[in-house]
Parts: sequence; structure tokens; C-alpha cells
Amino acid sequence: MLFTRWGYEFDGAFRLPDSLEGRAGVYVVWCKAGDQWGVLDMGESANVRERLATHERRPCWERYCTQAEIYYSAIYTDSTDVAGRVRIEQHIRDAMHPPCGDRASAI
Repeated sequence: MLFTRWGYEFDGAFRLPDSLEGRAGVYVVWCKAGDQWGVLDMGESANVRERLATHERRPCWERYCTQAEIYYSAIYTDSTDVAGRVRIEQHIRDAMHPPCGDRASAI
């Protein structure tokens, strides 16, 4: 399923990262409690499915989403280089200020 947020078209949101494609893109990790969706984290990768399946920040997601469910979505960016993916990620990060994974110092 597709949805648009922050001006980008996302695939998801899915309960399992394996539901995403193994393609380059920007991912968003969500916490869904009832009808409320919150952003836990985001990032970029050459393979979003693989990155999310083995992500080192999963403990942070679980800590902030204890009474709810974690979901995953992605923007696929096959024709965009790493710098372009990082710009998209930073745009979303600046809008949402997620509790996990501050990347501002790495950019």
C-alpha cells in the first residue's frame, strides 16, 4: 500500500521489515498506538529491508513503543545517490525530531 507524507510517496506501513523491498531508499520506523502514529526513527540505506531487519537501534524503538506496535515504511530511491537519500532523511528528521537515532551531527 502507498501513502504520501512530507511530499514523498511511501510503501507501507508494514509490521515486518521483510514486507519492504530490498532496494535503495529512505525508511521510517513508526509506533502505532490505536489510531495514533508516531515516528520513532528514520534512515537511508542501499537496501532498506536488510537494514531494518538487522538495525542496531531496535532496542530504542522497543523502549519508546512499549504499549503499541512498530511499523516500517520506505521511499524507494533507485535513481538517487547516497547524498540525495541523506537529504530526504534529513528533511523528514527536521520535521519530526524522532526520539531514536540523531543523525544531525553526522551530516
